[in-house]
Amino acid sequence: MDDPSNLHVAVALDGAGWHPAAWRDGRARPGELFAPRYWADLAAEAERALLDFITFEDSMAIQSEHRGILDDRLDHVRGRLDAVLVAARVAPLTAAIGLVPVATTTHTEPFHLSKAVATLDFVSSGRAGFQARISPTALEARQFGRRGIGGGGAARDEEVGGLFDEAADYVEVTRRLWDSWEDDAEIRDVATGRFLDRDKLHYIDFEGPWFSVKGPSITPRPPQGQPPVAMLAHVPADFHLAARSADVVFITPKSAEDARAIVAEVRTHEVAIGRAGPRLRVYADMVVFVDEDGEAARSRKEALDELDSRPLRSDAHLFAGSVAELADLLEEWGTSGIDGFRLRPGTLPGDLEAISRQLVPVLQQRGRFRDHYEEHTLRGRLGLRRPENRYAHA
Repeated sequence: MDDPSNLHVAVALDGAGWHPAAWRDGRARPGELFAPRYWADLAAEAERALLDFITFEDSMAIQSEHRGILDDRLDHVRGRLDAVLVAARVAPLTAAIGLVPVATTTHTEPFHLSKAVATLDFVSSGRAGFQARISPTALEARQFGRRGIGGGGAARDEEVGGLFDEAADYVEVTRRLWDSWEDDAEIRDVATGRFLDRDKLHYIDFEGPWFSVKGPSITPRPPQGQPPVAMLAHVPADFHLAARSADVVFITPKSAEDARAIVAEVRTHEVAIGRAGPRLRVYADMVVFVDEDGEAARSRKEALDELDSRPLRSDAHLFAGSVAELADLLEEWGTSGIDGFRLRPGTLPGDLEAISRQLVPVLQQRGRFRDHYEEHTLRGRLGLRRPENRYAHA
């Protein structure tokens, strides 16, 4: 990655924000959650702040309080747009920020996703990636009707293990399809009438328990060669999958000491599987409510908690306080061995604007954040070189 003294910061976008009552915040735009302009505005705000990348949330079932179990709450945001298509919509409206939509590896086909993300990489001139996620519930399985998972609820442990193995194969197929065209496969020679060099298109001939894919792709190799793959990880099985298949892993520590321990565990899994090539880039997730005045941020969160009739719960660390307090916390955690942070704004656009217009300037004043983009591809920003095509010398 670039200057090691710099902090790396990304942002995770989800609906009106990560608090269930965020759509009732005074600055929220609930009437525009399904409007292209809303997402374009959020992406532009994040890019003005020079953030590393944006992730876009998605799932295979309508949101509910407990994954896989439909609830009857009418006071929470329900429904969302397709994350890959949202990223494609905002790509031509941005110039440098990375775009990483969530994509589900269960019930879907890697051939479809490989060309969708390759297309996103072309549209964004090399800024695409995707966050791989499994669908371990019966509710999500019923949306497709091809197989049963978990009886009436969540997948059993052995089923989850199978879903992780399936996800690893899914990512492998996707990566092979990205390489199925060599970089110079397109000749485009009008004089000879040759558009393609057929010898530079390759069958991938993948055979596994879940996928049998011959290839090649119908989309040329993406500008980055291999758009980065990200995963969210909480437990050893997640860390193992990320070590096998990902470029970026999002972790959820509660303190700098916890972050240090998780990073050590991630590295242990990398060694255990004999990971070759670049180490995983580790970003720590944090839900943030931030204002110039810390009490104002805490009051906003408490007001939303009251509207929701309970305190916010999250897998990630919850922060509510001042810009200076958050900057201090990021600097403290930055010594734990992590590569960066993925901040989840409690409310949108309010907390995103606070990150962009207040937090980033403070970090810049401290000499801890970039003042311009050095790299204009997502791989470059992550310190990942463009890989050689695995089939080029076959």
